[in-house]
Amino acid sequence: MIRLILVVLAIALFFILTPLLYFMKWTVGKFDAKKGDLLALRMVQTVFRLISFLAGTKLTVIGEDHIPRDQAVLYILNHRSFFDVVLTYARCPSLTGYISKTELKKIPFLSWWMKWLHCLFLDRKDIKEGLKVILAAIDKVKSGISIAIFPEGTRGEAASETELLPFHEGSFKVATKTGCPIIPVALSHTSGILEDHFPFIRATHVVIEYGEPVYPKDLPREEQKFLGKKIQAMIEEMLIKNQGI
Repeated sequence: MIRLILVVLAIALFFILTPLLYFMKWTVGKFDAKKGDLLALRMVQTVFRLISFLAGTKLTVIGEDHIPRDQAVLYILNHRSFFDVVLTYARCPSLTGYISKTELKKIPFLSWWMKWLHCLFLDRKDIKEGLKVILAAIDKVKSGISIAIFPEGTRGEAASETELLPFHEGSFKVATKTGCPIIPVALSHTSGILEDHFPFIRATHVVIEYGEPVYPKDLPREEQKFLGKKIQAMIEEMLIKNQGI
């Protein structure tokens, strides 16, 4: 229970300080918009690292050097926990927007930060609006901002975390339309932090593995048509490999 209380207090304090932090971001951004965005990124990453520490999370990170530092990328991640964003966003080397469910737009403070950090909101029930979000994500990547997507569309709840929901192929248009590399990301044991025993938070050993970049244009035409299946297979392979860690 103490971990839950500490995490909630950290989040509450961050939201209380939001006006001051935004003023700092706005002041810097007035002279250099990108530096203002980067300041906001580092602020949130600092808070997320604190939350991870308070939750007692031990991290093993594999393949982080696979992330290019000189261009925007498309991160493709499996999804089992609310902590998936906390743990991975804290490690993004550059500006990155996550595509999240539209319901989060209704949450004050959280939705403000997400908008400031180039996140996009997806209504999974509205195909037309979903296409607009993908087009917006393409524009983000073209402007140098990476995008992170959970292509399962929701958190997986299968008994085994190696059993993934089918990846939505539309998610990969961000890469095929921009030529940016795809970085497969396998998250192991994250549901052990909270979801497996909600509402309690427990110390958990989490493994994050970044796969080798995949450049769609370099793949055979048949594999380009079914990128979702290829990337899903790569993530499943990493998840199986890391079960014993």
